[in-house]
Amino acid sequence: MIYDALFGKPLNSLITVGCAGIVVWYFLSSQRPTTRLVVQILFFAVMTLILIASGIDPHRFQRYDSLDPQALLVILAKSLWWVHLAWAVIGFIRLYLVLEGNPREARLLQDLVVGVVYIGMALSILAFVFGVPIGTLVATSGVVAIILGLALQNTLADVFSGIALTLGRPYVIGDWILLSDGTEGRVVESNWRATHILTGASNVVVLPNSFMAKLGLTNISRPDETHLLALTIRVAPTRMPAAIQQVMGTALASCNSILREPPPVVALKGLDAAALEIDLYFRVTSPNQRATARSEVLDLVYRHCKSAGLLLAAPAGATIVTTGLPTEEGARPPGVTPLELIEAIPVFATLTSEEKAKLAETTAIRQFRKGDVIVREGEMLPSLMMVRAGIIAARHADEERGRLAPGDFFGETGLLAGMQEGCTLEALTPVTAYEINQEAFAPLLAERPALAEEIAEQLAGRAERFRDGVALPAEQVRSAHAILKTIRTIFRA
Repeated sequence: MIYDALFGKPLNSLITVGCAGIVVWYFLSSQRPTTRLVVQILFFAVMTLILIASGIDPHRFQRYDSLDPQALLVILAKSLWWVHLAWAVIGFIRLYLVLEGNPREARLLQDLVVGVVYIGMALSILAFVFGVPIGTLVATSGVVAIILGLALQNTLADVFSGIALTLGRPYVIGDWILLSDGTEGRVVESNWRATHILTGASNVVVLPNSFMAKLGLTNISRPDETHLLALTIRVAPTRMPAAIQQVMGTALASCNSILREPPPVVALKGLDAAALEIDLYFRVTSPNQRATARSEVLDLVYRHCKSAGLLLAAPAGATIVTTGLPTEEGARPPGVTPLELIEAIPVFATLTSEEKAKLAETTAIRQFRKGDVIVREGEMLPSLMMVRAGIIAARHADEERGRLAPGDFFGETGLLAGMQEGCTLEALTPVTAYEINQEAFAPLLAERPALAEEIAEQLAGRAERFRDGVALPAEQVRSAHAILKTIRTIFRA
């Protein structure tokens, strides 16, 4: 009975099976490619059996009378057979043509092969169903192809350049690239037509692939996204070059925005009567951190030079008088006094000059050797200390969370609110600090409640900075805000 239904009227049966195959294929989920392929092969096999049993050869053009009512059925039946053959081949390509670890290249190659399959199917239908002379058609279409090629020259150049860039893999989505024309940013999209780059200014630059293929390209994200920066510093030659080089190394060692590994490098570049030129090389985690790291390094270079008594030299192009230049024998840079440190700390900006001078007179000098623990986590430090020279590491749970350099201060948690320190502070180098105790600070806080609030705001902001940059624990940030609330309550009462 099934045989009679299928082969009694073969053309009607083939058309029915072909249409049923299209419906079933449409409702099958694309997430099940293996099932789709099996269904496509089954329907194609049934259609092939019907054609063979009915004596119809789909690979040959059979002439028929255009008035014959069976002609339309033959055309439709053979066309459906070619369509199902193409779909079976495409299903096989989608499932088995895979490049391991390279999904974008695999998809591109699959699309190209699928395009060839569809072109072959269309030409086969023209030749074997409608009897169109393909050879003559291809020959006569050459002129049309030339015209279209000239009209679509730029578009085709972009498409083929996109294919070359995709297969060559000079970059992938998410890479930070630098082009020879100065364009720089992160690749956010790459298609057949163009590449989209998100710049540091948060603008999206769309560059045609043909333009991208002609430019030199530096992939900053490979082999990793760490980025090397170089800064040139000019210092007056008032000390031995080795001593100046050591100060620059200390400045880099105290920086929180750069990578510790690989370690930064300090290289002597040039020396004359006016200046010692030094190149500083250091790495950051990503190109986005360049501006932050450069600013911090410049700030720390100034602070360490000030602490060590070094003088910055004039720019190389500046016109200077050669007589009277600072020398190692004659230079007497002023030392960093407690008053200068107090004036450099923003929270003391509201104090008058007289109040700053009185506060500076009460300071005491504290010296720490390399490796000394200044205060341990959980202990209270009942005084404010300003770093005069050296580097201090802040550690929480045996993990370094940041470093303090000349000009930084600590101990305000104990001084202001009697709270314990959230980090262990250890001297990485010999450290000199100026200490202000509670007896000297209390009268100022009582007279100036605004000063107390500014110091607490500074504390909260610094805790946030450590959390974002070098990750102070969240409880320390909450403690900073608790101090702010406590101080406001005390001095408003």
